[in-house]
Amino acid sequence: MMNKLTELNSNVGFLLIIYILFSISLHYTHGKAAEYVTCGSVLKLLNTDYKVRLHSHDVKYGTGSGQQSVTGTESQEDVNSHWVIKGETKKQCVRGEPVKCGSSIRLTHLATNKNLHSHHFSSPLSGNQEVSAYGNEGEGDTGDHWVVLCDGDAWERDEKVMLKHVDTDVYLSVSGQTYGRPINGQHEIVGVQWPNSNPVHWKASEGLFIHPSDFNPKKQVHIEHTEL
Repeated sequence: MMNKLTELNSNVGFLLIIYILFSISLHYTHGKAAEYVTCGSVLKLLNTDYKVRLHSHDVKYGTGSGQQSVTGTESQEDVNSHWVIKGETKKQCVRGEPVKCGSSIRLTHLATNKNLHSHHFSSPLSGNQEVSAYGNEGEGDTGDHWVVLCDGDAWERDEKVMLKHVDTDVYLSVSGQTYGRPINGQHEIVGVQWPNSNPVHWKASEGLFIHPSDFNPKKQVHIEHTEL
């Protein structure tokens, strides 16, 4: 029975990804590897200090906001670690356009369609600021907005970035503490005020990357699949 449930969950995750591919009403072409993280890409975010991937699931916090929990997982294969890059609430970003350093984005959890969120609630383990997943069908509020802090003009695929919460000025981080049941061993994800003394660096890991084609940037995009 458990094997069937595991297989079903894997199939659901795969079908969700296929749905996104077919929802893009553009032609696809092959080209060189994507240099930047772009709007519309589906990716996993790896914390470079703790080597955990940003993760969520349909498990709510028992304290604080009671919203859907966000954790860090060491598993590379878990389908619940996929996030879609979007523009701010009620704003569109152009699929395939590089995410500019200093721009504000949303990260929508692929499996549950809720946005990476933060607010003035204490996190359950360390007492830092809680980070949750929030919204309905991908729509939430300004608490879903995160500024991408990087060095150049745009977010490069292989560089470390910081994500700063727009409403509260905290940085997405890992507390170093882990949960017990029902999410045993998963890491607490939090917002912290001081980036210099905390593990606040993230990089794009496995994913489905969309970027303009060198052949015809007005009509075509290239989709690069790396170990979903």
